[in-house]
Amino acid sequence: MVANFPTGTYRVQVRPDFDLDAAAGLAGYLHDLGVSHLYSAPLLTATPGSPHGYDVVDPTTVNPQLGGREGLRRLADALRQQGLGLIVDIVPNHMGLFQPAANPAWWDVLTHGRSSTFADWFDIDWSAGPIVVPVLGAASDVSELSVIDGELRYYEHRFPIAPGTTGGSPQDVHDRQHYRLVDWRRGNELLNYRRFFAVTELAGVRVEDPAVFDATHAEVLRWVAAGDVDGIRVDHPDGLRDPGGYLHTLRERAPDAWLVVEKILERGEPLPPHWPVDGTTGYDALGDVCGLFIDPSHAPAVDGPDWAEEAHEQKLDVTRRLFPAELRRLDALAPGSAAVLGELAANFHVYRSYLPYGRADFDAAVAETKRRRPDLADALDDLEPRLTDPADELCARFQQLTGAVMAKGVEDTAMYRWNRFIALNEVGGDPSRFGVPPEEFHTAAARRLEDWPAGMTTLSTHDTKRGEDVRARLAVLSEAPDLLTPLLGRAGIPDPSFEALFWQTVVGAWPISADRLQAYLTKAAREANRSTSWDAPDEAFEARFAAAVRLLDDDPQLRADVEAIVTLIRPHGWSNALGQKLVQLTMPGVPDVYQGTELWEDSLVDPDNRRPVDFAERRDLLLALDSAAAPPPVDSSGVAKLLVTSRALRLRRDRPELFQRYHPVDVTGDSHGHAVAFDRGGALTVATRLPLRLAAAGGWNGEDLKLPGGAWTDVLTGRRIGSTRVGDILSTYPVALLVRE
Repeated sequence: MVANFPTGTYRVQVRPDFDLDAAAGLAGYLHDLGVSHLYSAPLLTATPGSPHGYDVVDPTTVNPQLGGREGLRRLADALRQQGLGLIVDIVPNHMGLFQPAANPAWWDVLTHGRSSTFADWFDIDWSAGPIVVPVLGAASDVSELSVIDGELRYYEHRFPIAPGTTGGSPQDVHDRQHYRLVDWRRGNELLNYRRFFAVTELAGVRVEDPAVFDATHAEVLRWVAAGDVDGIRVDHPDGLRDPGGYLHTLRERAPDAWLVVEKILERGEPLPPHWPVDGTTGYDALGDVCGLFIDPSHAPAVDGPDWAEEAHEQKLDVTRRLFPAELRRLDALAPGSAAVLGELAANFHVYRSYLPYGRADFDAAVAETKRRRPDLADALDDLEPRLTDPADELCARFQQLTGAVMAKGVEDTAMYRWNRFIALNEVGGDPSRFGVPPEEFHTAAARRLEDWPAGMTTLSTHDTKRGEDVRARLAVLSEAPDLLTPLLGRAGIPDPSFEALFWQTVVGAWPISADRLQAYLTKAAREANRSTSWDAPDEAFEARFAAAVRLLDDDPQLRADVEAIVTLIRPHGWSNALGQKLVQLTMPGVPDVYQGTELWEDSLVDPDNRRPVDFAERRDLLLALDSAAAPPPVDSSGVAKLLVTSRALRLRRDRPELFQRYHPVDVTGDSHGHAVAFDRGGALTVATRLPLRLAAAGGWNGEDLKLPGGAWTDVLTGRRIGSTRVGDILSTYPVALLVRE
């Protein structure tokens, strides 16, 4: 949609311990790395101490813990001095409630109820009585409430009390308010305000109201108007009442900004073409790139339900377990519909429809529901006219529900239970899609250039389940799935699927500290909601995998066996890591580099992937690399990845004319399937795929790259290419970036 979009972005997790001035200190390094824009985590005022910024409590101010408005101005100035721009992340869908008094709008609503100035900001069902605040530990905990200095206090939560309220018991006090405190476990059942997915501490915001949009977006739009911000990343638009309408309003207010949306697309699902955006944040590209390095000929057998059944079962379960309050609100609009709509939501194969666009997805869900539950066919037929009318409140609210069901049922549950090959278990991914053949990748890349050339591409984000190089190493196992067989069963975890996740995680991230591994396993096991859960942790089960973590330290033979496997696959994992990085950085779209991933990246799911990054080390390594007389080796330092990252980003920034087209480049010879190559219009990418099998076959042996005419130079090594033999071109690295002289 915009004529001038970034050539490359670098994602920085700005937060209280790495504030706006710290980010400003990266400007010189990011220029040298080759990006055109710094891409920041949310900067509006969030819950005090928030490590991520997505729990905004005041959208009218820049977070003072980050440096406030002046800190933002200093960052913008520092970037401009280096010829860089700024992209910011915004969160229109929800606001944070974890510390109620920190959110002035929510605090006012709790104090004054429907008469509050901010009552229209939040999607509250006022007909259902006082606002439900689920913070109590148990019914008996009401005795621990107290009134101090005009506030009702419960542990760290503080709530206002009505003016003139004196005396009485704590129970009497909170019964007179515009809210009522309940056991936190009953929030899913009793909640009467819309929330973000199933997160009670994040209240939905009614940005469909023009006054609310104006109030919550004025600060961000001032940044754009002042020239301090060049682009906006919109967090999870699927939670909004009308994503398309919202995006049209945002585009009208920021017509020249680069605008991308965190829209999770399922396999084959297009981005709604009527949205006035430049593309997605790149999970669709992540799936294509990572799949390119997975061997489709070695898909493991499935022991248990297939992926489609697992996903359906978990969507149905979370609909009943997490969203009874949302179903109750739908039932109030169409009495007797709750059970039917719960079944229908579980049969959506995409996050949501945007009716009238997306009618085919709605119809497919209806057909699937009738197949599974023919007894509901008549009820579905009765509801269909209302569910397909965008002007009907039932239609609007049901569309908001399906996205939440998909996120919690698939992304946050099924992907921790179905552990056949966890490198595929990523946001927007399809774990049953075992590998992406080069022909399929080329088709997707060409379509991306035609439809969304300014959309973002990525390999890692703050929401990915594991770091890009963990996935790259795991991809090697797709070539030899039996490598893990000697480990299976030795952890002593009484859940075979979770033990499979355990060993894949260990091998993929090795060496990993016990603390990091234990934290990850606890989150993964509770998200899976099978042997333990967040609501009811099973201490015995969690003790079993904790013992398995200790065993890795205590059993020398087990540790040696793990290290033997890692030693075998590590070099091939590095090859995959360099290959997928170069492909992502040079394919159609705007490449984003997540902080720290210019070196090897071994992170797991958040908060592990938000660990501090040693930027001083990276700055020093880049300086040394630029003055080195010879290309660095591919080794544990990760400097080879820094070379690939910096050279590809610099070429895209300095020679954009070389990236205007997309053509696959053929490879001939017996091992032609081990290479993927494409020409962007003068910049030609070559990458090795399935390196373990290639090595077993003896390496490159006469394969020929069909180079277009002219003389070519590899910008990674500086070598002039005098041969079309793949073995010669890739004699230094498993990748090459060629430029026609």
